[in-house]
Amino acid sequence: MPITLTRAGMLAEQLMRAFWPLWTVLLLILAAMMMGWHETMPLELFWAAVVVSAVATFSTLFWGLRWFRVPSRSDAIARVDAAMPGRPIAAIADTQAIGGDDPASTAVWQAHLARMAERTKSAHAVEPDLKLTDRDPYGLRFMALLFFVVALLFGSLLRITSVGDVVSGDSGTLVAGPVWEGWVEPPAYTGKPAIYLNDVPAGDLSVPTGSQVTLRLYGEVGALTLAETVSGRTGEVAAASDPQQKFDITQSGTLSVLGDNGIAWDITAIPDIAPEVELTGPIEADAMGEFSQPFMAFDDYGVATGTATITLDLTQVPREYGLTIDPDPIDPLVIDLPMPFTGSRTDFDALLIDNLSEHILANLPVTMQLRVVDAAGQVTDAAAEQMILPGRRFFRPFAKAVIEQRRDLMWSKANVVRVNQVLRAMAHRPDELGIEETSYLRLRTIIRQLDRMSEFGINDEGQAEIVQALWDLAVQLEDGRLSDARKRLERAQERLAEAMRNGASDAEIAELMQELREATDDYMRLLAEETEPNDGTDQADSSEDSFEVSSSEIQALMDRIEELMQEGRMAEAAELMEQLNELMENMRITQGEGGDGPQTPGQQSMQDLAETLRDQEELSDDAFRELQEQFNPAPQGQQPQPGQQGDQGQDGTEPGDQPGQQGEQPGQQGAQGQEPGDSGSGGDTGEDGQGGGQSLAERQQALRDELQRQRDGLPNLDGEAGEIARQSLEQAEGAMDGAEEALRNGDLAKAIDRQAEAMNALRNGMRELGQSLAENGSNEPGQGTEQGEASGRPVPGARDPLGREIGNTGQSGTEQELLGGVDVNRRAEELLDEIRRRSGDQERPEIERDYLRRLLDQF
Repeated sequence: MPITLTRAGMLAEQLMRAFWPLWTVLLLILAAMMMGWHETMPLELFWAAVVVSAVATFSTLFWGLRWFRVPSRSDAIARVDAAMPGRPIAAIADTQAIGGDDPASTAVWQAHLARMAERTKSAHAVEPDLKLTDRDPYGLRFMALLFFVVALLFGSLLRITSVGDVVSGDSGTLVAGPVWEGWVEPPAYTGKPAIYLNDVPAGDLSVPTGSQVTLRLYGEVGALTLAETVSGRTGEVAAASDPQQKFDITQSGTLSVLGDNGIAWDITAIPDIAPEVELTGPIEADAMGEFSQPFMAFDDYGVATGTATITLDLTQVPREYGLTIDPDPIDPLVIDLPMPFTGSRTDFDALLIDNLSEHILANLPVTMQLRVVDAAGQVTDAAAEQMILPGRRFFRPFAKAVIEQRRDLMWSKANVVRVNQVLRAMAHRPDELGIEETSYLRLRTIIRQLDRMSEFGINDEGQAEIVQALWDLAVQLEDGRLSDARKRLERAQERLAEAMRNGASDAEIAELMQELREATDDYMRLLAEETEPNDGTDQADSSEDSFEVSSSEIQALMDRIEELMQEGRMAEAAELMEQLNELMENMRITQGEGGDGPQTPGQQSMQDLAETLRDQEELSDDAFRELQEQFNPAPQGQQPQPGQQGDQGQDGTEPGDQPGQQGEQPGQQGAQGQEPGDSGSGGDTGEDGQGGGQSLAERQQALRDELQRQRDGLPNLDGEAGEIARQSLEQAEGAMDGAEEALRNGDLAKAIDRQAEAMNALRNGMRELGQSLAENGSNEPGQGTEQGEASGRPVPGARDPLGREIGNTGQSGTEQELLGGVDVNRRAEELLDEIRRRSGDQERPEIERDYLRRLLDQF
């Protein structure tokens, strides 16, 4: 069996190698006939092609017969034998040449034959080598096969039979019998394939409007004619018997081919539906003026282009100040709508995102009208929507005034005198402006330019120059100080991080920490000024990833960083430094802290409790260090490590090694004979002035007394959270009392445990107090002049930070729903969708996207 299969493969090799030119020529000839080339070429060219084809066919046939050899059985056996190691088949056929009379030699020979015979059982068929690369290096056979496949797809085998019907005429062209051929090609934008009418049976046929019909009539002129009512042609129409007809389908009707083998169809023209577009939500914007307008567009075959036209709504403009006069002509603003780069344009939602802060229409009433056009040229205009076109918001009064004058100058060139006068009044007392010298000099330069323009007139170029200069001045006034403070803070953070890596000394650490504190204080103060709104319209932007953090928390974090660096725990200090950097990146000044207004009693209580918690943490650290010294005393004469300088008594004596020795117990102050726990590391002096000569127990007693004072001064807060806060602080006071008693008894381990209980209770109390303040914040007196008077009575028409009117009782938002009756479930879903969209936006900072992803994990 292997020999038979191998011989068949060798036969296939011979056929391929000998006759590949023949079947290459035959495929080319068949492809040309199936495509109908012989029907259109001149008669002379046709006969020349016939001769060339015949010569090529017989030549390749002769070449193949010459080189073709039928493989014999012995050839197949030799190939199979060669594929096995040792050629066992040939070995079996061999005879012993010498040693036939020697029994031993004969025995060896017989063993060899037996081994070869056993090896022949593993014989298998050898695969044929059908590669022709060496004989056809240019791939002519593949080209012929490609032509043949294309002819199968786009030609017809029936055309081969028409070769015998070709006859010569006087004009020298080929004429076929009375047959027809036709196509219907829909418009390219529909994406629909062409229809070959010869394959469509008579009857109903639906095609898009605008499809092009092509008919070819073969045979004697007049044998076949065309009749149609789908083109709607009224002008000059070609004769019904013309060999080739071409027209577009514009309406429903009939299409018929009359004559032998005629056919008729009832054509239904499917009209192209006009596109649709609409706004799907309100316009949104950030503080920098970048707005986002959602919209939806639809078309049966896809929207091609779209625009948004923004036009000034003059009837809604408040005609005051520089807007009292009629404006100069303001051309409508046309913005291209974003179209999907991938996917379908038949039905999609998108966002129109832009920043038009520098345009004259920014912050003015406008109408926005969307327009879309499909590929067929149909245009649809959506209803115009009224809105205030967002622009950048300026919070500093001087910057807002400059922007207002810029708007007035863009409104009308006739305002140049008024703008000049207002800017002069603003610059009358430069020492009271509170701006940098460079900004003031820029303002004076603008005023001098306006002086010349007021006298000699202003043209378009001059107007554009002044408008740009005013914008640059306003941006500098708005961002200049805050940007400088931010750079100074970043520089201080970098220097401190470098000191951590290089192991700076205590003096260098103290100097760098003081620099960081000053830079942080300046940045927080300026940030509070920038984010505090000046009126009810310019509210500071509050994004989803903002959170509240007090200045006391930041100060406590910096104190802890300095302490860890002095102790040489640089890795922990670096981790806290990273947390501080993240806090400064995401910080939003808590209302009443860092601003210019007075703090409320609730805010003061939160700050005092935070300081108490920090002092308790320091005291617990000192107690833990003394506990370490109790079991691991420092050798005589060894200098105390940073943070342990208070381990000696006041008289300079060392604490004892054994807790039972008289006058040497840990916590004593040498020969002074104080109670256990009354000295040790409690001798450290903190920044708040505590410590000094105080013992640990005395410091703990002072903290407990301070906490009791703070409990008595808590504001009266209603609700469960307020009650839990009071209970937690009471528990913290009890834990402090137990810690004080343990310190006086010299039981440092128990004291540390009770101090941990006190810190946990303090944290829980602060958390519940913050929640209670949030729930009862508007009832708290002393809220400031923005929300009410000093007496706590609400100011009529005042609004809370969310824009809600204050109720009759002075409580924010208690008399109306925040969502205004909107379905809360739907609103929650919209918020989650927006968070998902922002978390997937690659252009947003990674720290913001990480925060948004953590928000999604919570819900």
